[in-house]
Amino acid sequence: MLNDIYNKKIIELAGNIPHLGRLADPDASATAHSKLCGSTVKVDLKMQDGVVSDFAHDVKACALGQASSSIMARHVIGSNAAELRELRETVRKMLKENGAPPEGKWADVAVLEPVREYKARHASTMLTFDAVVDAIGQIEAKAGGTLAPAQA
Repeated sequence: MLNDIYNKKIIELAGNIPHLGRLADPDASATAHSKLCGSTVKVDLKMQDGVVSDFAHDVKACALGQASSSIMARHVIGSNAAELRELRETVRKMLKENGAPPEGKWADVAVLEPVREYKARHASTMLTFDAVVDAIGQIEAKAGGTLAPAQA
C-alpha cells in the first residue's frame, strides 16, 4: 500500500530539508527531472580537495523526492566523489534489484526501501542522487579528471 512509502519518517524528512536554496558561486550545478511525476531537483556543489565543501538545492518534488533530498543534504558535505557515486549505485540497486540499503552515515536511506515496490516512484526518489553525481562529473570535467580525496 502507498501508506508503506508515505510513512511518518518520510513525511518528517520531507518537511525538514536542510540546505534549501542556491549557492552564490557553485563549482557546478545540475538538475534532475522526473518526466513521470514532474518532480525536479537542482543542486549546487562546491568541492575542495575532492570532498564536498558546500551544498545547496532547490527541491520541487513529491514527498519521496523531498525525503531523499533531505537525507542527501544531511550527509553530503564531507563526502567524496567515489562515495557519492557508490551511494547512487547502492540506492539504485536497493530500488531496482532488491539490494541492501546503504550503511554507515547513509543508513537513513533505508526508510526509502519500501519504494522498490512502486516502480513509478523510483525516478523521483533517485533525483537528488543523480543530480549530485552529475554535478561531480561537471567539476571533474573542469578539473581534467577524476577527483580523488586529498591524502592524509
